[in-house]
Amino acid sequence: MTRIAVLGLGEAGGEIARDLVAAGADVRGHDPLVVPPDGVDPRSDDADAVRDADLVLSVNSAHDALSAVDGSLPALAPGTIWADLNTASPRVKLGLVERLAGRDVPVVDVALMAPVPGKGVRTPMLVSGGGAVRYAEIMTGFGADVTVLPGPVGEAISRKLLRSVFYKGLAAAVLEALAGAEAAGCASWLHGDISAELVGFDEHTITRLVSGTHRHARRRADEMAAASEQLSELGVRPLVAAAARDLLVELRDRETPS
Repeated sequence: MTRIAVLGLGEAGGEIARDLVAAGADVRGHDPLVVPPDGVDPRSDDADAVRDADLVLSVNSAHDALSAVDGSLPALAPGTIWADLNTASPRVKLGLVERLAGRDVPVVDVALMAPVPGKGVRTPMLVSGGGAVRYAEIMTGFGADVTVLPGPVGEAISRKLLRSVFYKGLAAAVLEALAGAEAAGCASWLHGDISAELVGFDEHTITRLVSGTHRHARRRADEMAAASEQLSELGVRPLVAAAARDLLVELRDRETPS
């Protein structure tokens, strides 16, 4: 039976641990703030959790990714696979490799590509690093959806974070626009207009967005300056609008012949 240690049993780690137990894995775990789910063997600290594990899933937080390794080192056995599922920067993930160098502990960079709640161990995972193939073999046996990305640790999380610039940036823009529309008394209209625009996206949308932004940077910079001013007058701080204005100004100045 595969022995899996889960470090961090919050919203994500708890669901993944619960699903692994249900799928037949021998799971032990540690979280100083959370009681382990039923079926998870509670351990006193990180080192205690990893001492007899074949695979370690670090699912605490980006801030705790390195300290989890440091706390586990005294008991981490050669051959154990260390998988980091935190949304940390590529630099932090590479720091894990440096800390574990020479210990025969393969590191796997795991990028969770969708929210874990409701999906648990079936959350799509993009993985890279020296232990990625073995990680995929183990986890798919318990129902995980794992895609192996050729390349070193850092490749998987890099792709997720670059995608996040779009998804989280889009969400921030929608929130700011709707806050302004609420203050202006036209939130319902703008909600419908945004929905219609998103439904109309197709495979050519990115090309149109990129080419149009470069071609019309001067006019659009003025437009976003006016939009930022309007939001301020409505009592909404124009964080996204001002950032868009500044980007357009930079493009305008870069592409204007001297």
